[in-house]
Amino acid sequence: MALSISLVLLLGILVVVLIRGKSVKPGPAVVCVLFGFFLASTSMAPSINRFVTSVADMIGQIRL
Repeated sequence: MALSISLVLLLGILVVVLIRGKSVKPGPAVVCVLFGFFLASTSMAPSINRFVTSVADMIGQIRL
């Protein structure tokens, strides 16, 4: 059975868990979210997207 989840949703849950667990304070978390938001509008976005997609595909091909 394959489980498909959006990377944005997964990272959002991770940020909430880190904030609630006091590992990351809300201020730095907001800065990181804003950095990602603005990074998405740069010329590096397609390269980052291809890299993340290839890593996700590689993980998806692992058979246990």
